Amino acid sequence: MRNDEIAAAQAYVRLLEATRAALADPADAPLYMPLLASPIEEADEALRSAGLAGNEERLFAVVRALQPSLSGSDR
Repeated sequence: MRNDEIAAAQAYVRLLEATRAALADPADAPLYMPLLASPIEEADEALRSAGLAGNEERLFAVVRALQPSLSGSDR
C-alpha cells in the first residue's frame, strides 16, 4: 500500500463518516448537507492523486485493510 493510497482511503472514510453524521437525522439533513462539500473535495482530490478515481476495487481493498470494521469482517 502506498502512502497516497492510504491518504485516499482515509479521506474516503472521513467522507463516509461525515455523510453518516449529516444524514443521521433526516429532518436536519438539509441543514448539514453543505458541510459535506469540503470532505467531498478532499476525497475527490485524494482519489485522483492516488490514481484510485474509478478504481473502486483497489480503493475498497485499501479501505478494508485500514478499517476492517467497514467491511463487516468483525461481525
